[in-house]
Amino acid sequence: MSRARVLVLNSALGPLYYRVPHGMSVEPGSIVIAPLGPRQLLGVVWEPERMPSDAEVGDNRLRNLVGVLPVPPLAAPLRRLIEWTADYYLASPAAVVRMALASTSALEGSKTITEYRATGEVPDRLTPQREQALERIGATQGLIRELAAIAEVSDAVIRGLVKTGALEAVEVDIDSPFPAPDPAFAAPALSPDQRAASATLVADVLKRAFAPTLLDGVTGSGKTEVYFEAVAAAIRENRQCLVLLPEIALTEPFLKRFAARFGVQPVAWHSGLRQSQRRRAWRGIASGQALVTVGARSALFLPYANLGLIVVDEAHETSFKQEEGVHYHARDVAVMRGKFEQIPVILASATPAIETRQQVALGRYAEVKLPGRWGAAEMPSITAIDLIAEPPERGRWIAPRLITAMTETLERREQVLLFLNRRGYAPLTLCRTCGHRFQCPNCTAWMVEHRLVRRLACHHCGHTEPVPKVCPECQNEDTLAAVGPGVERIADEVTALFPDAKIAVVTSDTMWSPAKAAEFVARMEAHDIDIVVGTQLVTKGYHFPNLTLVGVIDADLGLDGGDLRASERTFQQIMQVAGRAGRGAKPGHVYIQTHSPDAAVMKALVSGDAEAFYAAETEHRREAGAPPFGRFAGIVVSSEDQAAALETARLIGRAAPNPDTLAGAMEVYGPAPAPLAMLRGRHRYRLLVHAKRGLDVQDVIRDWLGGVEWPAKVRVVVDVDPYSFV
Repeated sequence: MSRARVLVLNSALGPLYYRVPHGMSVEPGSIVIAPLGPRQLLGVVWEPERMPSDAEVGDNRLRNLVGVLPVPPLAAPLRRLIEWTADYYLASPAAVVRMALASTSALEGSKTITEYRATGEVPDRLTPQREQALERIGATQGLIRELAAIAEVSDAVIRGLVKTGALEAVEVDIDSPFPAPDPAFAAPALSPDQRAASATLVADVLKRAFAPTLLDGVTGSGKTEVYFEAVAAAIRENRQCLVLLPEIALTEPFLKRFAARFGVQPVAWHSGLRQSQRRRAWRGIASGQALVTVGARSALFLPYANLGLIVVDEAHETSFKQEEGVHYHARDVAVMRGKFEQIPVILASATPAIETRQQVALGRYAEVKLPGRWGAAEMPSITAIDLIAEPPERGRWIAPRLITAMTETLERREQVLLFLNRRGYAPLTLCRTCGHRFQCPNCTAWMVEHRLVRRLACHHCGHTEPVPKVCPECQNEDTLAAVGPGVERIADEVTALFPDAKIAVVTSDTMWSPAKAAEFVARMEAHDIDIVVGTQLVTKGYHFPNLTLVGVIDADLGLDGGDLRASERTFQQIMQVAGRAGRGAKPGHVYIQTHSPDAAVMKALVSGDAEAFYAAETEHRREAGAPPFGRFAGIVVSSEDQAAALETARLIGRAAPNPDTLAGAMEVYGPAPAPLAMLRGRHRYRLLVHAKRGLDVQDVIRDWLGGVEWPAKVRVVVDVDPYSFV
């Protein structure tokens, strides 16, 4: 090969031709260093016919490749997945390749690095910053910049702790091999239903062919144990497995369950890894030595050498949809990777998405059901509390009937979970005198009070500020009022009601890492917590046999707004949180506080008739031509200059294809100000594309936007199959 087509990691550029110097050998998938102007960029050699050039360049004008990196080439199935993802989600191929090369240090040769850990010694001069650093670092080991980030202090503070002896250096061999999981380590005793389900999944693994399967089991039915048998079958074949989880907080409990079954922990991949851990994991995956990887959605694009199975756990979760960068949905991309790799894909869920159910109905996915809970455990009873007929006391948020149930549960020394999907103390703070409301200066969003840290915070951009003592508008003191409840406010109410109870608030503010999740699990299992007050973080993946009562504080919260999936998401979320109750021998009870007990979703939750609910929701989607029976794509135009954003949005709107030329197969709505009209200082306008299922909407949008020019200060983002409409 005298010349090579190279996809360089620059999203503004397409593939470029380079000369392969004498003595250098490359092939499609080789990871290379390519010169671009005065810089050197990473790139991947690609088949010229897969990414053709508009114009041929003579050999005499080509620059030499600088080098080939000592790692395996990206395999053909992964290259096809990168092409498909870029084409389907209208993204730059370079942006997708970047996800496959997610650890640049892994592309270098073997080496050791120096990390640091606490010695237990306290320096003589203990400044507030040093004290904060030692408290937050705890038992964590990492590079100086990693520890500084964890502690939220400067690198200089960490170096100062090293000099005083409070932190010590540790040489780390970052390429040591991972221990191999043992498929025979602790084989479980499965029920007849579980054995039948696992036999189907194991047979798919042994066939080594593409086989997407929905594993549909009620909460507590043992779905994890069932798909673990498929994982065991792949390990026996010396093939790699990938298990995708929707939340980083679920990783640690999963690692514990995996180690109990297979004797060792799997390889973890998520944003909380240190640089050395990320490098070691990437190299183990690329070499085929790491047999089982569990991770967040980004693990989907790693270069597995011998992939044999993909499992998407909690496959209904909307957090599998990436909302920044490449707007892909990990559930759908997982199925496509299974197709390109010719391997089975298991989508495990107690509340499958309508899109997945439709694929089963069309015969494209197989379905394996687990209709009952494992062992003696029964599904919990669910009761709706009408907040109009049974309102809480003035100034409180928990209805009397739920308080009575909590009292009885605590008397039996059982545990309680209260669910409210709203972080902080209150979603709005206003002045009782002049009505001033605290709004984020960067976003069209209210500032949320976080009383535990005495800050007002924007949950969209991260802006924080202290809670003022006086109203900034009228300068009056003691006039600021918290409006509405967040989990912290509910926790305060619970503390007042049950002063002797041990209470834990579980949100992304308090459980930000796998280590914190492990600490929470240990406290629950040791019965060091009586009442959990939490957000959606506690709705899935956890198994606490002594937790018998669940109270949903505001079941109507998710129904607000114009989201077409609002009812489905509410049903899924409440069914998932209800599934935390009664997972052992003790029966579980769930109380749902609602102002709309007659709403279809509330009736379905109380009756347990999921099939009727899904049938009605599916029919509504069919009538509206909404997914999965039609296509949506969002176009978001943003700029710090509001006039430029509006003008570009109008320009795009005027250039939209005439519906008559597409035989009525596509409509364009907008532009209109986005519901979140300003985000991180950028003014935002939205257009919504609604197309029939058979239309290649990506090609239409590609041609449409390709004919429009806009200023560099304006950003235009296309979100194919959107889940967020704000």
